Amino acid sequence: MLDPIVSTIEVACGQVEAFRVFVEDMGTWWPLDKRSMSLMHGGTPAKDVRVEARLGGQIVEIGPDDSEHHWGTFTAYDPHESLAMDFHMGLPPENASLVEVRFTAVSDEITRVELTQSNFEAFGDMAEMMRNGYGSGWVLIFEQGYKSACGG
Repeated sequence: MLDPIVSTIEVACGQVEAFRVFVEDMGTWWPLDKRSMSLMHGGTPAKDVRVEARLGGQIVEIGPDDSEHHWGTFTAYDPHESLAMDFHMGLPPENASLVEVRFTAVSDEITRVELTQSNFEAFGDMAEMMRNGYGSGWVLIFEQGYKSACGG
């Protein structure tokens, strides 16, 4: 069993705003020019990410030709507090890791956000490679992109 990836950052916005930016603005802070299914399969970055902000809602990449790539589904959704999703970014849903994100108010203007990704075993023979790739990927995506979207 592989250890989960845990990344904790503090963002310069309140808890409600931190949650909103993570979910509703994902297409603005996710580096689609560096991490998207469209880029990997066609060489052109995706143009957006559609997020259905609810339990059972999907996260879907919108390609440059309006094609859709299913990234994951919310398995828990507690607005402003936490969320969890099966996350497989282009792989079949049965090959999904689990991404959990918790939002904790430190003050009115600072929120601690903890992202945990686990269940790499779902990737089978690719488990260790996927864990290593996501380990470096979350630095760019979460610790840099999302944090900047929340004001640094």
